[in-house]
Amino acid sequence: MNTIDESPDPSDGPDKTVTAQSSSSKKYRKLGSLTLPGCWGALVASCLSFTPSLLPRGGVIQGVVWGISAAIGYAVGVLLASIWRALADRDPRPPRAWSWRALLIGAAVLLTVFFGLGQYWQYLIRRMMGVTEYTIWLVVLSPFVAVAVFWLILLIGRGIRGGFRWMADLLGRWIGRRAARTVGWLLVAGVTYLVITGLLLQGSVALANQVFSARDSATPEGAHQPTSSLRSGGPGSLVPWDSLGRQGRGFVGAGPSQGDIARLTHRPAMEPIRAYAGLGSAGDTEARAELAVADLDRAGAFRRKNLLVVTTTGSGWVDPASVDSFEYLSGGDAAAVAIQYSYLPSWISYLVDQSKAREAGRDLFDAVYGVWSRLPQTSRPRLFVAGESLGSFGGETAFSGENDLANRTAGALFVGPTNFSPLFRKFTDHRDPGSPEIQPVYKHGRTVRFTSDPSAAIPPSGRPWDGARVLYLLHPSDPIVWWSPHLVFSRPDWLAESPGHDVLKGMVWIPFVTFWQVSADLPFSTGVPAGHGHTYTAEYVDGWNTVLRPSGVSAQDLDNLKKIIARE
Repeated sequence: MNTIDESPDPSDGPDKTVTAQSSSSKKYRKLGSLTLPGCWGALVASCLSFTPSLLPRGGVIQGVVWGISAAIGYAVGVLLASIWRALADRDPRPPRAWSWRALLIGAAVLLTVFFGLGQYWQYLIRRMMGVTEYTIWLVVLSPFVAVAVFWLILLIGRGIRGGFRWMADLLGRWIGRRAARTVGWLLVAGVTYLVITGLLLQGSVALANQVFSARDSATPEGAHQPTSSLRSGGPGSLVPWDSLGRQGRGFVGAGPSQGDIARLTHRPAMEPIRAYAGLGSAGDTEARAELAVADLDRAGAFRRKNLLVVTTTGSGWVDPASVDSFEYLSGGDAAAVAIQYSYLPSWISYLVDQSKAREAGRDLFDAVYGVWSRLPQTSRPRLFVAGESLGSFGGETAFSGENDLANRTAGALFVGPTNFSPLFRKFTDHRDPGSPEIQPVYKHGRTVRFTSDPSAAIPPSGRPWDGARVLYLLHPSDPIVWWSPHLVFSRPDWLAESPGHDVLKGMVWIPFVTFWQVSADLPFSTGVPAGHGHTYTAEYVDGWNTVLRPSGVSAQDLDNLKKIIARE
């Protein structure tokens, strides 16, 4: 068999040898080519992308995670190869034909095995959570999605590299080669950062804000302008109905009536009070808080037995399961107040709009507390705080710690807290030795406790829980609770310890991969049945029953209320 020796002829001289090597290197790095080390890295990362995450993944989401993981693996493979060449002091060499054949054979075997394992793991997660939806054609589509995502990221990376080389060559006309490369990298990195944060991120947020602000003028189905003076937007209210926003109108235009509560408790009940201020009600967060509290005072809320301060999610949404449960268990002798601080849905605000939630939680509680604290101690309502998701983050910011919560409230219910919520992190990071991160025990549970199932015994069992009760309700499979940038490089305790009841034991921490998997879970965290992910419904009944400690409520009443909340 004849062979062709493609190495340069030594007799051609050193200049021709260098030219041939340079030409080979350029050909080796052309736009459409893939390096062998990079492909091996992409293959390994692709296989790892099929490992289970917190929630079941559809085919498209799996394809996105697969493509991102493959791109990261490719970059790692190229980087390791570059380090090896630097240590060996040699230029890149075109791989031999058998090397590519080995890669293709390995890819065919490994991808087939891990794709099958991935489908099996997804089946186990769906069965564990009671998810019945499964679309086979989306699973078939996932490899094509992965290829598209992989090439998109790869081309962006090569575009950035091309910009660096162009800049380095341009600067090399006036300054030294090393200085040109350093300055070129700095300039390209700076421009890339400005494009991502300024053009892409801020532009996307502005567009999303515009889109969702248009929805804010609508009224949710089933919500009607109140005819009661006990609701914002109703007769005599200081807050116009049209200014409440979509979520505000849903909050004040729905909820249990006096008759609904009486039918459940079989006792006389009162009509609950609800106050709200939307983005259109006042110019800034502090003004909206003051307006909402003034409307609360107008309706007589400070003469009720129980007063609830709710920090909303991004768009101003208040989970009806929470406030309805509070009102039912209070016998209607209750008032609730909330304000809107953004047009964006919770998961977008969660990523880009945290400061507004912080301001809303602090300003609203301070406005309520300012009025409440001036009342005689014997005639004050019991003051409670609540928040879900980003609302828990905002609700916490009004307090410095456990003692502040105990001294200024009668209790709190924080549900599905974000991982960066300051007090949640403080209580979790400083938990008592031996307690797991998914259900920590803080200072023997004297004020703050955690549970995934408030109908069961809340640890630590046998310990007194007097005074204010602060309860965190969280599911082990809730990505809102466990997502963190630290997942990129460090294994969290909740994955190092025994998994929760609805987390697959096969889930392990993998650098980069786990971060993208949990990130992909975020937008779909409420797309699973109740009791899993970020779907909290009937748990509110037992949660508020624990915090409120109402008298005369039987186990049958609780079961009946859970059915009502589940239907809603």
